[in-house]
Parts: sequence; structure tokens; C-alpha cells
Amino acid sequence: MFNKNTFNYMFRKLVLNALCIILPFMAMGQQLLSGRVLDGADQSPLPGANIAVKGTFKGVFTSSNGDFSLAGLPVGEHVLQVTFLGYESQEITVRTPKAEALIIVLQRSATLTSEVVVVGLRADSRTPATFTNVSGTQIARKNLGQDIPYLLNMTPSLVVTSDAGAGVGYTWMNIRGSDNTRVNITLNGVPLNDAESHGVWWVNKPDLASSLENVQVQRGVGLSTHGAGAFGATINMTTLGLRENAHAELESSFGSFNTLKSTASFGTGLVNENWSFDGRLSRIVSDGYVDRATSDLRSFYLSGGYYGKNTIVRAVVLSGAETTYQAWNGVPSSKLLTNRTYNPSGRFVDNLGVTRYYENETDNYQQDHYQLHLSHSFNPHTLANVSLFYTRGRGYFEQFRDNERFSRYGLPNLVIGNQTISRTDLIRRRWLDN
Repeated sequence: MFNKNTFNYMFRKLVLNALCIILPFMAMGQQLLSGRVLDGADQSPLPGANIAVKGTFKGVFTSSNGDFSLAGLPVGEHVLQVTFLGYESQEITVRTPKAEALIIVLQRSATLTSEVVVVGLRADSRTPATFTNVSGTQIARKNLGQDIPYLLNMTPSLVVTSDAGAGVGYTWMNIRGSDNTRVNITLNGVPLNDAESHGVWWVNKPDLASSLENVQVQRGVGLSTHGAGAFGATINMTTLGLRENAHAELESSFGSFNTLKSTASFGTGLVNENWSFDGRLSRIVSDGYVDRATSDLRSFYLSGGYYGKNTIVRAVVLSGAETTYQAWNGVPSSKLLTNRTYNPSGRFVDNLGVTRYYENETDNYQQDHYQLHLSHSFNPHTLANVSLFYTRGRGYFEQFRDNERFSRYGLPNLVIGNQTISRTDLIRRRWLDN
């Protein structure tokens, strides 16, 4: 007669024996496929190439040596989709198990696509620079309304900050200790750095991530084609490329601090074999982590192009408008231990001695970007690009100022009888049109 302890012992032993028998068969059914992706012109490895198993969610990027490994594949036939920026895509059928490593050779693109337009600004395995490629899929997984710096914050040597504390509104990044005035940033090969300060104000480009195909972050001194501004790092961004099929999407996400992102996008696909149009409309609102650090951001993106056999003409319009409560003064060090969300902006004391905060201490700005790209392929080895661009911004910030001198604003003193008043509380707006 079995007691309870004996039964439990025999049951565990039976389960263990069963697993020892079953697991080797399960392992035999899971195959490892490895290989390398090479450049067809010089046989050099292609780091960052994408290998995906068609019809599944399995996929990997090649390493710095062009190597890849796909684990957990069942025995049988599989179709691999291999893509890399500036190269012809391939679909390769393989059967597992496969003992030898797979060698995949990609040919440089001889058909003109929008992706080829910026390939000359990208680093590859032959470039003496460290870099990270971030695909549109990787960006989309993290894109819940935060600005580009926060979507790239997991790349090496990159540190991000946010005035509002939530990654929405005014955000910044340093790469290897260099601030944004020493980081060269391009969109489709066109510089985004401000012509006056050389900074990049991500708040004026809300939800730009929803219109990006890929991003490359180069750390350290950049390529000579990037100019002196690439002293600290270079970020190259490419907007969405040609999609042959029509599509429409509605997206919405909600997060901490009442952050809400809403996006509507569409694409016509390839019309009459040569034309394609894409668009996006977005709005992001957030209360922010810091007191009153609200954000109300709106943006749109439009792209239209003619795609010929040897010629591309493509126009891109990008516009962003922002209204944010000012939080750029930071939290005073005396408040860090007792009130980490304290925001001194807009503070004043009324006639009764009560501390109040001006409700419209806001920053209001709109920035528009216009790009026109012409690319022509004379032969498979010669490609010419011409780009025209125009950027315009305008807006203001509003502030409550107490006990200000009239003379500071070019105003005469106020004389009432024998009394001269030279100071007053006032609300001021400072405008910028550039």
C-alpha cells in the first residue's frame, strides 16, 4: 500500500523520465540556421542586413561581421527574406536541417528607390566609425508618443533629458558627451540643425517617428560629407520609402501622466505604376511629470513622388506645431528632496500675499519643412542626387513678469500727478520668425 510520500516520489520520477525521453525529440525538431551576408561587388560583409523568415515573426540582423543565426526553426522548407539599405532584396528558399553555413550575396541596387537617395550618407562595414542601425519596426515598437531622443535612448553612449520629465515636449540628447549643437542630424540627407544655434528642437517635430523608415546613429567624428557639425555624432533619418500597396492606419496609445497619442496615416501605393502618395496626421497631449508641464503637439506629414525606371522626383512636407507650458527653468536643488515635481515658471505673489502661477506661461511655435529630391541613375554605378529644401518657423513664448522697469521695454514712465511710476507687473510675449 502506497503512502502519500511514496506516491509523490514515484510521480515526480515518472514525469522526469518522460521529459528525458521527449525533450531530445523536441530538440531534434528545432533547427539552427546560420550564415553570412556579403556585398556582391567586393565580397565584404554587410552588418545590419535584415533576415526574416517569411510568414513568421522570426527575424534577425547580421552582426558586424555580416553573420547571422536563426534558432528554433522546424525541420522543412523555409523562405528567407533578405533586405539591406541600397541593395536588391532577395527571397531564398532553404531546407532545414542544413549542415553548412548559408552564404547570401546581395547586389547593389540598380533600380532607383527613395532609399538609395541617402545611402551615400550612411556608414557601413568599410567606414572607420562606430554606428547603430535602427529599423522602422524597432522604432514603431517603442513609439508611444515620446520624442526621437527617447526612442533612441537604448543605443550606446546616448543620454536623454526632458524638461517635462515624461519624454514629451522639450527633450534633448547627448552622445558621447556632445550636446545637440555638436550632433549633425539629417532627414533624407537634409540637415535639421537650426541655422542659428545648430541645435535641433524635437518639440517642433512631434511624432516624426511614425514617418521614419530607419535611423542610423554614428558615434564620434562623422564622415567628411557631414561637415564640421558632426564633431560629436551624426544621426541620419530616412522617411518612409515606396510601398507598392495601398494602406490606411489608425493608432492610439495612452500612458502615464495622461499622455495620449493619436495618429492617422494613409498611402495610395503605386498608382499607374509610377506615382505614390503618403500622409500622416498626429496629435500628442501630456500633463508631464513636472507640475503644469503640459504639452499639446500637432503635426502632419505628406509625401508624393514619381518613381521611374531611372528617375525619382519626390516632394516631402513636414509640419509641427506645439503649445507647451514652460518647464525649462528646471527644479531648484533646494526642492529635489522635498518636491521633485516643483516648477517655478509662472510664479508670482498676488496683492494678498498668496503665491500663484500664471496659467498661460506657455511656449507656442510652428515649424514647417519642405523638401524636393531629384535622383537619376545614369548606369548601375553612377547616381546623381539634387535636393532643395526650405525651413520656416514662427511663434512666441508668453511670461508673467513682476516689478519690471518700463525702460526695459522702451516705454516711458507713467506720471500721475506728482507721482512717477517706473515699474509694473506685466505679461510679455517674445516672438520669433525665422
